[in-house]
Amino acid sequence: MSTEQRRILVIGIGAGDPDHVTLGAVKAIGRADVFFIVGKGPDKASLTDLRHRMIEEHAQGPYRVVEVEDPSRERRAMDRGEYAVAVQDWRGRRGELGERLMREEMTEGETGAFLVWGDPSLYDSTLGILADIGARDSIRPQVEVFPGITSVSTLAARHRIPLNQVGRPVHITPARRLSDVAQNDDGDIVVMLDAHESFTQVEGDDVWIYWGAYLGTLDELLVAGPVREVADRIKQLRAQARERHGWIMDTYLLRLVGMQTSGDAGSQT
Repeated sequence: MSTEQRRILVIGIGAGDPDHVTLGAVKAIGRADVFFIVGKGPDKASLTDLRHRMIEEHAQGPYRVVEVEDPSRERRAMDRGEYAVAVQDWRGRRGELGERLMREEMTEGETGAFLVWGDPSLYDSTLGILADIGARDSIRPQVEVFPGITSVSTLAARHRIPLNQVGRPVHITPARRLSDVAQNDDGDIVVMLDAHESFTQVEGDDVWIYWGAYLGTLDELLVAGPVREVADRIKQLRAQARERHGWIMDTYLLRLVGMQTSGDAGSQT
């Protein structure tokens, strides 16, 4: 059985601000013949709509847009082993979907593209799934990657702070690993993918939080201050935003008091 080649562009498009699409991303969008949009259901239709607007603004010549729904994934609280199994199952089903799209929706010589939120290298599955597809030896994606502005960079810019302090590390972690990281890390901690408000478990009066949701969009929310003082405010904003939009996408930086910069000295919304 011969292996079919497919030229695929994986394009980082930033956290939500159309102005954060880089010149490299604009040029890459202009090269694509087929855009694959993997939707997250009606609650997140605004994310799909934003992708469409970016394509309409930057695509060159004739192009097609192929929309599909993302396979469902278990979202309940799980231990580390259960979580790994659930993610592997989801990635397998998404890989089957991606392979079918490349086989059925692309013709020889065409270039396909995935528009990825933030940057494809940071907590996004697209590159890993394309590698899994290539390992099956049925279709081999020829992948080019275009970096994007991450939600982490946008968070720091909106709060007017650096991510790092002089001579100190920065640790980026999913929320499910926050307790492990906090016990063993001597630097600042960026937390992503927090479905359970893990910041409420942070102990001590000397920790500040720089929090942001829907970063780069018209719905952006920002709060900064000592965790003990602003945690309830963040919980309230999260609940209101989830009720209003049906989903929430947020991230935050945790920093010891005395280490915060002068960029932001209170809460904002």
